[in-house]
Amino acid sequence: MKWNQLLIGVFGVLFVSQSYGQANILNAKSPDEVGRISNAELEGNNTEKFLEYGYVEDRDILWSKNTWEIIDLDERVNFPLYYPIDTINIGASRRSLYDVLLTGIRSGKIKNIYTDSYFTEKRTLNDISAAISKVDTTDLGREQYNAGEEIDQQYIDRRDLSSADIMEYRIRGMWYFDKRQAELKYRLLGIAPVAPDVNFIDDEEPDLVELFWVFFPDAREILFQASAFTGGNSSQDVTFDHLLNARRFNAVIYKEDNVQGDRDVDEYITQSAFMQLLESERIKEQIRNFEQDMWNY
Repeated sequence: MKWNQLLIGVFGVLFVSQSYGQANILNAKSPDEVGRISNAELEGNNTEKFLEYGYVEDRDILWSKNTWEIIDLDERVNFPLYYPIDTINIGASRRSLYDVLLTGIRSGKIKNIYTDSYFTEKRTLNDISAAISKVDTTDLGREQYNAGEEIDQQYIDRRDLSSADIMEYRIRGMWYFDKRQAELKYRLLGIAPVAPDVNFIDDEEPDLVELFWVFFPDAREILFQASAFTGGNSSQDVTFDHLLNARRFNAVIYKEDNVQGDRDVDEYITQSAFMQLLESERIKEQIRNFEQDMWNY
């Protein structure tokens, strides 16, 4: 097969696989048909399931390192994980990463949620409700309660965290060198949305808290079914599963596994955000150099 034919075939597959964000829009006879994949596309492309991770034997892992990173949603490159924050005037196919995760948890399709990145204590939707919503009673409502009356709903304030409140994501992953394939690889293990404490969200500088940790392999099916808009071409959106697995985001390492109990970078480098950033880059460089050193004889 000639190289030009091979390249045309590869680019053709990539184009079709990325065009589901506006699937069937040119052939739809009604708005209800927009977004539905036609039978012709289904017959020609069997990509309705995410790509499973390959099995990796422990004896094939020559070296590994766990890292924890912060994805700052103020950075433009990370906007596909943050937007859209207003879903009133947008289609149901466009949702932020937080909405996708929360919908999966509420529907029961994401079952493995935890309190921390070590996945030691499992949580349920009821357990995390206090972290994502706040219910308070006004003074008039308290007067009704003290008088033994039923509190009117108008005197009950409910505050739910939304996509607009998410400030960052924290992820945990493992870099490992597969000696069978002689390649340095990365596997995402967990992800957590981070937002201001809902009980103090109206303060000037509320503390940021991890709402919950999701075991990433358990959420891949839900993330594969949701698309993220990544640029100016509406036909080239990608799934959240692809976006995260391909590391199409910018992140800063804030912790690595170490002998000091996996202490954070800011625990041993204090009062200098610039030096903390340099330490994060040093850890990244150390990981990259390992693969390069493997080929030095």
